[in-house]
Amino acid sequence: MDNVVYFTGETRLDLDVDRTLDNTKGKLTGYVLAGYDKDGNYFFSTTYADDKKALWLTKKLESALLSKG
Repeated sequence: MDNVVYFTGETRLDLDVDRTLDNTKGKLTGYVLAGYDKDGNYFFSTTYADDKKALWLTKKLESALLSKG
């Protein structure tokens, strides 16, 4: 299936986790990742050694998400 073109716009449907993560390769300078593992436990990962920087980015992303309306 080499001719499949994946939709890259916004959607109201949940997306495949692995495909979404694969699509970020080479595009980010750093990240904060939060979610649930397959057992329903919280999962958190960040590339930042400084917890304050990770929290700052989390708050900026929260603000951006809330302002989307």
